[in-house]
Amino acid sequence: MEVKTSLLDNMIGVGDMVLLEPLSEDSFLENLKNRFDHNEIYTYIGSVVISMNPYRSLPIYTPDKVEEYRNRNFYELSPHVYALADEAYRSLRDQDKDQCILITGESGAGKTEASKLVMSYVAAVCGKGQEVNKVKEQLLQSNPVLEAFGNAKTVRNDNSSRFGKYMDIEFDFKGDPLGGVVSNYLLEKSRVVKQPRGERNFHIFYQLLSGASDDTLKKLKLDRDFSKYNYLSLDSAAVSGLDDAANFRTVRNAMQIVGFMTDEVQSVLELVAAVLKLGNIEFKPESRCNGMDESRVKDKNDLKEMCELLGIEQAVLERAFSYRTVEAKMEKVSTTLNVSQAYYARDALAKNLYSRLFSWLVTRINESIRAGTKARHKVMGVLDIYGFEIFEDNSFEQFIINYCNEKLQQIFIELTLREEQEEYVREGIEWTNIEYFNNAVICDLIENNQNGILAMLDEECLRPGTVTDETFLDKLNTVCAEHQHFESRLSKNSKFLNDHSLPHTCFRIQHYAGKVLYRAEGFVDKNNDLLYRDLSQAMYKANHSLIKQLFPEGSPSKVNLKRPPTAGFQFKASVGTLMRNLQTKNPNYIRCVKPNDKKAAHIFTESLVRHQVHYLGLMENVRVRRAGYAFRQPYEPCLERYKMLCKKTWPHWRGPAREGVEVLMEDLQVPAEEFSYGRSKIFIRNPRTLFFLEERRRQCLQDLATLIQKIYRGWKCRSHFLLLKKSQIVVAAWYRRYAQQKKYQKIKSATTVVQSYTRGWQARKLLRELKYQKRCEEAVTTIAAYWHGTQVRREYRKFFRANAGKKIYDFTIQRIMQKYFLGLKSNMPSMSPTDKNWPDRPYLFLDGVHTELRRIFHHWRCKKYRSQFTEEKKAVYEEKLEASELFKDKKALYPSSVSQPFKGDYLEISKNPKYQKLNSSVDEKVLLADVVNKINRANGKGSARLFLLTKKSVVLADHKTGQIKASVPLPELASVSVSSQTDGFFALKLKEGSASAVKGDFLLSSEHLIEIITKLHRIGAKAADREQLNLDISDEFLVQFKQDKVCVKFIQGSPKNGNSASCKRKNNRLLEVSVPTSP
Repeated sequence: MEVKTSLLDNMIGVGDMVLLEPLSEDSFLENLKNRFDHNEIYTYIGSVVISMNPYRSLPIYTPDKVEEYRNRNFYELSPHVYALADEAYRSLRDQDKDQCILITGESGAGKTEASKLVMSYVAAVCGKGQEVNKVKEQLLQSNPVLEAFGNAKTVRNDNSSRFGKYMDIEFDFKGDPLGGVVSNYLLEKSRVVKQPRGERNFHIFYQLLSGASDDTLKKLKLDRDFSKYNYLSLDSAAVSGLDDAANFRTVRNAMQIVGFMTDEVQSVLELVAAVLKLGNIEFKPESRCNGMDESRVKDKNDLKEMCELLGIEQAVLERAFSYRTVEAKMEKVSTTLNVSQAYYARDALAKNLYSRLFSWLVTRINESIRAGTKARHKVMGVLDIYGFEIFEDNSFEQFIINYCNEKLQQIFIELTLREEQEEYVREGIEWTNIEYFNNAVICDLIENNQNGILAMLDEECLRPGTVTDETFLDKLNTVCAEHQHFESRLSKNSKFLNDHSLPHTCFRIQHYAGKVLYRAEGFVDKNNDLLYRDLSQAMYKANHSLIKQLFPEGSPSKVNLKRPPTAGFQFKASVGTLMRNLQTKNPNYIRCVKPNDKKAAHIFTESLVRHQVHYLGLMENVRVRRAGYAFRQPYEPCLERYKMLCKKTWPHWRGPAREGVEVLMEDLQVPAEEFSYGRSKIFIRNPRTLFFLEERRRQCLQDLATLIQKIYRGWKCRSHFLLLKKSQIVVAAWYRRYAQQKKYQKIKSATTVVQSYTRGWQARKLLRELKYQKRCEEAVTTIAAYWHGTQVRREYRKFFRANAGKKIYDFTIQRIMQKYFLGLKSNMPSMSPTDKNWPDRPYLFLDGVHTELRRIFHHWRCKKYRSQFTEEKKAVYEEKLEASELFKDKKALYPSSVSQPFKGDYLEISKNPKYQKLNSSVDEKVLLADVVNKINRANGKGSARLFLLTKKSVVLADHKTGQIKASVPLPELASVSVSSQTDGFFALKLKEGSASAVKGDFLLSSEHLIEIITKLHRIGAKAADREQLNLDISDEFLVQFKQDKVCVKFIQGSPKNGNSASCKRKNNRLLEVSVPTSP
């Protein structure tokens, strides 16, 4: 038998108030308190969920809980908001019924959290996928944005929604979310400019000042200190449990996920900052010459900063605060504003600016989350709207809010009765009319188009003449004086002025939730909600793109002299649209109840809860539900639950479930008037009948449990005995086998011992015989060997004596050579060609071999070393080798050049942009580029020149400009002369009669003399068409300068310029070069 957890199993108190017996207000409250004390915060009234705010976190919203309630029957598990969300989602997905979830209750009862839980559950159980997850994330992240701009801390709730929100979530045919549409109702914009004691302004102001970076605040011209802003109340600026800085980061992240662009977020924050700045603008009176007072701005700094934020000309806005222009037909009249009117205009602008910003945010969120396809969608609506409010001072806002709750109560009663009636008709049950209190009379008192309170308020606001709150109250006293739900000091329901608690400036309405006293002061102004046209036009002139969108009526091309609709008219129209929308959907209700006013856990204030139970109509809801049939259940689960109560249906019923239930009820002798059979369900009229069935089931389960225990214990004892018997047989069998095995092993061991002794005696006897036989054979063999040896030695004695010495010598020499080579192998020097180590020769006669092996090894390791060279490295070493051949032991400068690599292009002529022109003028590849000094014959001083060497010519160019001074083809070079000392002087001697010899030879000086001469010599050696360049190394040589020959003489001395050689002219025929003495 399958056992399922039911609403009726293991329940604290009664999970469904319909089953409460006896039913009274006290028992109702006692049941709520009992469940609340055991952390059971949810209770049913049929399909309605009562939610108690626990004011703490409970572990009942985990992913495991989501899976537990997924695709389960509504009454299958204990009451939970997830059960209602799952029922609504499955009805939408499987039955194609549009759903709406109505969440009601007073402020602080947990309506916003309940709506979040519903949305999070639906997001968790619907489909997966990248696009679907993106839509779900956007829908969920729209909540933090709207909460930041539309919620505030009140005396009853730290996160109170100060606007009504209705969200339609759209799904496709598979039940996956496609998008959504958010509607907002009546933002409490008066909170922007004034908050009651102990309450805060909207969250976004505190979040911005606490969480924004210093750079952001600097751009917005704001300061973190709350006390610097008149619109922010200071007595409750900090709220325990609220981290405004962290919430600001959450809001910024949520706006990014929803789809706000960076510039849009910045524009929104600028408008929020502008509202704060607007509150700091103060006015002072100033008398005019005509005796009238007009207002002027006291300190213009805040006005200036606000204008800079919004891009408005300061003079335009300042004038709008001081003057008002009234247009009538073709005339314009400009009047001055006194200080109180200026403050009214300032606050009106702040309220309109913030409320229009909030409406723009809702519109922008809708653009992001709206479904892309135009096909018909399934819709689930979630309504989170302000609850019924009764404060000490109730004004226009509470009147409008309570009117909305009257409409919701009306639709709740209508839809509940309609659902009840439709189920009875669907199941074929006779319907009996249920009497209930219909609050349509209260709704008519407020919304009647002829003499309703809202209609009279609009009429009073629109009529010409002096209009005040007193004239409005007089009109109410005239029209509504005889209405039974309206009271004032002048009405017939005021008990003839005996009720002194009713002030003259107030009126009282008896709502379904109780009597509420409204103060008429401010009704007319708040209903008018006027914003002077001058301020609208000033806002439209702003350079801020978002401001222009928020104040379209300020455009000169859209001047409309028609009075805008009143706040009451707009709200009435939006409530009517909402009601029509809800009428088209299947309703699901969550009634939120606040257990105490202290916002503390584990406290249940009976009087407060009793009041809420009363005005929410929960007792009436239970009576409506119980007026027909208190309990209904499909036949299959009913038969499955109670079939053990009848022998005919236990343990299995083979026929239809309805027939089984009929047999069951007949066998239990339940009176026929206590139940009825529907088409798919059985309806039980009285909870006593259900409790009777549950009690019989409980007793039967106890009997069944006893029977099962008895059968189980007998089976267990029998199984234990059979197991012992089987074990005894097995143990005996194993023991007998073990005993026989031991006996066999003992006999086998004795036999083996006897056999071993016998075989040992035989083996030893045979061994003695074989040993004797072997000794005889060995003796014979030894004697024969000695005899044969004697004969052989006699035969070959002469031969051995003649050749033994040579063989011993050859053997000795062979062993010495072998030892030599093995020693040489283990003491080989390293593979470096410069390593001159070599093992010592052990014997004098190996001297030649030792030397030859050393030479061969050196040549071999040199070859191995050379084989590792690349072509470039070979060329470098070849140049170094040629330099060695040319200059070694011939020029004192050579040893210092050995360690210096030949770089060639010292100027990086191909990369340096300075020499780009010179490089392009040289056709051949440059093999060497360096800076040299060209020696002047006249004074012996040098001038810097660029020296370029290619395969065909030598080029001299100007060091600064790169202009070519001389180009000498290599075939025209006759020889090169250098000294034998450490200087860098060399002379390029040209062939007589050549074209380049006209100007004479070149006397040059370079730090890279060895490299230059070596490369010149290699180029001449490789060329097949010309003779090899001659190198003359001498400390005195002749140089041809044009027509004269000059002797260049090198001497050891101390040059004037330090360590480098210097050249000095002695006469017309002699240049003397002083070379420093080598160290």
